[in-house]
Amino acid sequence: MSDLGTADAVLRLLLDGRPRTRAELIERSGLARSTVTGRIEALLAEGLVVPSGEAASTGGRPPARFRFNPTARLVLAADVGATHLSVALTDLTGAILHRSTTPLKIAEGPEVVLDAVAQAGHALLREARRSLDDLAGTGVGLPGPVEHSTGRPNHPPIMPGWDSYDVVGRLSRELPGPVLVDNDVNIMALGEHATTYPDVEHLLFVKVATGIGAGVISGGRLHRGAQGAAGDIGHIQAPGHTERCRCGNTGCLEAIASAAALARKLGVRTSQDIVELVRSGNTAATAEIRQAGREIGTVLAAAVSLLNPSVIVVGGSLSQAGDSLLAGLREAVYARSLPLATTHLRVVRSQAGHDAALLGATTLVLNQVLQV
Repeated sequence: MSDLGTADAVLRLLLDGRPRTRAELIERSGLARSTVTGRIEALLAEGLVVPSGEAASTGGRPPARFRFNPTARLVLAADVGATHLSVALTDLTGAILHRSTTPLKIAEGPEVVLDAVAQAGHALLREARRSLDDLAGTGVGLPGPVEHSTGRPNHPPIMPGWDSYDVVGRLSRELPGPVLVDNDVNIMALGEHATTYPDVEHLLFVKVATGIGAGVISGGRLHRGAQGAAGDIGHIQAPGHTERCRCGNTGCLEAIASAAALARKLGVRTSQDIVELVRSGNTAATAEIRQAGREIGTVLAAAVSLLNPSVIVVGGSLSQAGDSLLAGLREAVYARSLPLATTHLRVVRSQAGHDAALLGATTLVLNQVLQV
């Protein structure tokens, strides 16, 4: 398969799905007729563009129209969580076509986990009756800091054996096309931004699950930081707390308000257990969730003053526990941030939900192979 980006200008004009004639593409791209004709022929040969009828004639033969073909290639998206693996095949618009989810502990190590990613990808391709040649690329989200330029985990606290592991090299042995890797919260932010808030310039995505983290969209682009650790709010100290965190420090937000912390307090095992307690009307669980929201909101208030987002999106497993988490979070953010920063601020639950990471992993690939 050739590089999808080689026909960048013409292809980008067709990505909105609207059929266009050669004349329209020439006018909008500013390219020479011969260049546009050559690129259309290349895209037709790749299957990325297909004929789409004829436009109305203004005299003579009606001009042919062309449209983008989103099923010409597929993207493999993998959401690797602390205790699960979700994998999906999407088309070139990011629509999920096939998926699978299995229990899998990240602590099993990179060889076990990445072999499972590759095998799940092969299985989904068989299910879709497509070949490896149809794969445009693979996007992977990991539950820890990642050096995005290399795809190597960077001192991840809950991923023993993963530090500096060559994730890209391992998956590239079995899967064609580029392999792109990022922190799971970053790709959740990408997924939410691309599918729900594409016109929002400044957005924070906050994941509240086994751990707590944030993805930062600033100026319409994902902000990763110097070592890929931007948004790691789970290890900011929560005021007034001294509980020991798994990172070795004390008073970290994650040690106070994560699903793991709340499960210990409530005597249950998983975040889903907490969600079910809240949904059943358990007052202790509801109170703990709301207080967790306040603790997270207190830390986020500093981020609101620093970054001035217009939307805070709350996702992760605990975001499904009714309105208590968001209510506590809003209470603290609006109380502790200056009115100028919160006048138009929205604090909302994720619309992408469980699919945010898969959609973000797909977006990661599409942004490169389609050069959008």
